[in-house]
Amino acid sequence: MRTLFFPLRRTAAYALVALCIPALSSCTAGSTASSGVSADYAAAPASGRPLSTVTLGTTAAPASLDFTTTAGAAIPQALMGNVYEGLVHIDQSGDIQPLLAKNWQLSDDGTEYTFYLREDVHFSNGELFDAHSAKFSIDRVKSDAWSNGLKAQMDKVAATEVIDDHTLKVRLHSRSNTWLWSMGTLVGAMMSPAGISELATKPVGTGPYEVSQWAVGTSLTLKARDDYWGQRPKNDTTVFRYFGDAISLTNAVRSGTIDAAIGLQSPELLDSLRADPRLQVEVGTTNGEVLLSMNNARAPFNDVRVRQAVLYGVDRQAIIDTTWEGYGTETGGTPVPPTDPWYTGTSAYTYDLPKAQRLLAEAGAVGTPITLSVPSLPYAQSAAEILYSQLRDIGFDVRIESTEFPAVWLAKVFKGKDYDMSLVAHIEPRDIPQLFANPDYYLGFNDPQVEELIAAADQAEDSDYVDLMQQAVDRIMAQAGANTLFNLPMIIVAGTNVSGIPRNSVSDGLTVAGITKLQPTSAGQEEGGNQ
Repeated sequence: MRTLFFPLRRTAAYALVALCIPALSSCTAGSTASSGVSADYAAAPASGRPLSTVTLGTTAAPASLDFTTTAGAAIPQALMGNVYEGLVHIDQSGDIQPLLAKNWQLSDDGTEYTFYLREDVHFSNGELFDAHSAKFSIDRVKSDAWSNGLKAQMDKVAATEVIDDHTLKVRLHSRSNTWLWSMGTLVGAMMSPAGISELATKPVGTGPYEVSQWAVGTSLTLKARDDYWGQRPKNDTTVFRYFGDAISLTNAVRSGTIDAAIGLQSPELLDSLRADPRLQVEVGTTNGEVLLSMNNARAPFNDVRVRQAVLYGVDRQAIIDTTWEGYGTETGGTPVPPTDPWYTGTSAYTYDLPKAQRLLAEAGAVGTPITLSVPSLPYAQSAAEILYSQLRDIGFDVRIESTEFPAVWLAKVFKGKDYDMSLVAHIEPRDIPQLFANPDYYLGFNDPQVEELIAAADQAEDSDYVDLMQQAVDRIMAQAGANTLFNLPMIIVAGTNVSGIPRNSVSDGLTVAGITKLQPTSAGQEEGGNQ
């Protein structure tokens, strides 16, 4: 058994991996991480003064707090890294770091992980975290208790074994380039066996916060735990407030009702926001591919020529310029952020309206009525108008259907698959296997060659991994499985007294333990509210 030491970083062949997408380890066999706690969990300055309350604004509200049965980005955004923790986590540089596992070893054949767990870690309900609860958490993802489609990432696990109270062995069916990374996402959340009965309203985890209040559709309040195993957060309370539209969110940060707006979706207002001396603006990266989905399983989009017509006939750059003031990255329609190592920067689909019209005519689909189901999300509503016009120019008879998000969209489009076209940002990093290697997913994309290539890439040696993933992407694009309109930026607007907000959306959680806010003193001056 070979050992290589933390930090885990990719080899030069993976140099394109930057901040947006978590990188995989360059260690193929026998990797061991150190036991240090990441700088993401740095301690607040020691003092007796009370810590501050930080209020963060965003748009999509969670319909439930149970991501094991409910899809969507809002739940893990608030809970992962804050309430729930995994054996590992993904830091802001996209590296795999130890968390509840102090270190681990990987067998020479790449199929067996041995995790050495931290001691004296407790869940927020007082239950001890150990190898038994870690085994329970991994096994539960594989059970019928989980219905979130992301659970498929745990199908690679053949068996889990408790060696002793603080040692867990996980055996995979075959070597995997992606499994350890996925353990830093929501599927790797460690859960209390005694706390799962109320996951939808009272989640229990080992993280630095616990849920103290949830007003459905309005706000979610996290309170710092006094008994947290690690270093205390830099704020005492974090409140997530949810706004129904981008203008309300922008007005809230401008008025000081909230301390920061996360993922602002009104870029046309950025110039005026930057001109406000009380505010600061940061633009980072996300994993969010804004996907124009086509229901591959029903007419007219069960014809590849119709799907290709959409890829040629939608002017993606025009959508970016018109609805996002030029922010966002045009990826050529590919479902790959530029920071993924298999991103090539090329596309077979440059804007060509005459070619799109010819393909639609060849398919006998000119004048076909289609419905564009638009979720009630600012970026989707902004893009819908121009999409309506472009799709009509291609030759479709288009109707727009506004779909309340998340409840109605999840029920009708995502779960019911009762739609023709829709658009939504898929923020799960490295989600190509979920999107295009699962025929039961809402896209209805079914291509055995893609499934074979993705499976081969996951089990391949590092030297072959990127090439096989590029081949899979090429095949997906040849079949026009979906049309990625652009890669979503992370726009953060905050008061100048706020610091420590993660700039990049690297994994599925927004860790808030490092956020701090200066508070006015009684003399009218500002000082650190958590100092």
